[in-house]
Amino acid sequence: MSDPHAQHNLLAPPTRLPEDPASALLARGDDPTTVAAAHPTSSAAWAALAAAALAADRPVEAYAYARTGYHRGLDALRRAGWKGQGPVPWAHAPNQGFLRALHSLSLAAAAIGEHDEAARCAQFLADSDPEAAAAIAH
Repeated sequence: MSDPHAQHNLLAPPTRLPEDPASALLARGDDPTTVAAAHPTSSAAWAALAAAALAADRPVEAYAYARTGYHRGLDALRRAGWKGQGPVPWAHAPNQGFLRALHSLSLAAAAIGEHDEAARCAQFLADSDPEAAAAIAH
């Protein structure tokens, strides 16, 4: 099954999400659970929870958090004019929460044996911005 979101179109304009207030809270060290509860539409908050769960070897929990962040991010992308394809640049900081959630979803899916989904998510990340995966890994 192919993912319609993973189609890369260089002619589509880059999508830039609006500022996410949760990002500043996370950057100052606020607890991601508290931030997600206060800002449930924030991909950044769910991505932080997913990354923490992955680091603690809790892949099912990570998958749930990452999937929530991914879907919240898709909603935000659509509100920002994204039509299901085209660049989502990592360099635009408000996009990073969605891209981190997508990355964590790929990792968590692989960890629970959802290899097709892991591959689709990894491809979607690469299609969104080829530099994102490398930036997230550092």
